Parts: sequence; C-alpha cells; structure tokens
Amino acid sequence: MNDPYEVLGVTPSASDEELKKAYHELVRKYHPDNYADNPLADLAQEKMKQINEAYDTIMKQRSGQSTGNAYSGSSYSSGASSSYNSEYAQIRQLLNQNRVEEAEQRLNAMAGKDAEWYYLRGVIAYKRGWMDEAKQNFRIACEMDPGNAEYRQAYNRVGGSYTYSATRGTQPGGADFGECDICDLCSALMCMNCLCGGCR
Repeated sequence: MNDPYEVLGVTPSASDEELKKAYHELVRKYHPDNYADNPLADLAQEKMKQINEAYDTIMKQRSGQSTGNAYSGSSYSSGASSSYNSEYAQIRQLLNQNRVEEAEQRLNAMAGKDAEWYYLRGVIAYKRGWMDEAKQNFRIACEMDPGNAEYRQAYNRVGGSYTYSATRGTQPGGADFGECDICDLCSALMCMNCLCGGCR
C-alpha cells in the first residue's frame, strides 16, 4: 500500500482532527454514489478503498502509541476512555483479518453500546452475509453519530439511504428521523397482514 499519509494528503504531524477532516473531504469527493452510471465508478470505488485503508492504518498506528493519542476517529464518542477505543481498534484489526468469531466475542464482552459498537456489529453481520442485520446496525450507528461518513457509507452500501443536514438533523431515507420510520413499519405490517391473510 502507498504511504497512508500521502493517500490522505496530510503529513505525519497532522492532528487527529486534521486527519479526520482530510478523510471526510476525500470521502465526499470519491464516494461511489457520486459516480453512479459514470464510467469512472470503478476508479472511484478503488480510490475509496485506498482512502479507507489509509485511514484505518493510521488510526491503528496511533492507537498503539503510548502518548495518549489513542484511536480517536469520529467513530468514537468523546467520553470514551482510551482503553475502550483501543479495544475497538483491536476488534477492527480482527475483522480486517477475517477473524469474525473472535471479533464478535470481544465486541459482545464490551459493556457500553455506542455508535462504533453498532457499526462493528454491522460489519460482523455484513461479513456473514446477513444484510438485513447489517443494515439495521449501520442505521443505528448513523443515528447515533450522524456526521460520521464511514457509518453512512456502510449503510448506503447495504441499500440504505442516509443523508445528514446540519439544519434539519438526521434524515434516514430523506426524511426527519422518527417521522417516517413508524409509517414504514406500519405499512410493512399491513402488507404482511394482507399476505398472510391470503394464505388461509
């Protein structure tokens, strides 16, 4: 892999905030949704892969430092302890190595459930091919941390549609959170009832 700092366009002395800002700008620029029905879609997808790998690599390196510069990507809540963040970094590493069972055991052993917990739970489900469960967990992660581009990208990848507006808040499926989720649930239950009724 190329130098991860070069890929993100920052220097090794960049702060975590500068790193996150550079990462989010690149995600906005190269997100595959921007290149739908475009001949450059494959290139954009490859670029996104490089960007994600570079970001993960840097964050893993920083999580191993003893300077208190623990993995503090936007995926972690500000109140999380360094040991908690380090545990997440280790779970991510296990998932990158396809050690899904071990990653799941470590995740389940954690006490709290923040946005990163649900994101990693979604990754585990995704790796097992359980798309509905992955989508549900990615959606929860997006709702808990709506500004996180990594969570939104994962949710969109499994067929969700999640946007964020600073003025209107979270907008799953393009509507204000809570506004349509209940309607969608009711509609689905009514359809299921009709279908089941026709089976008698």
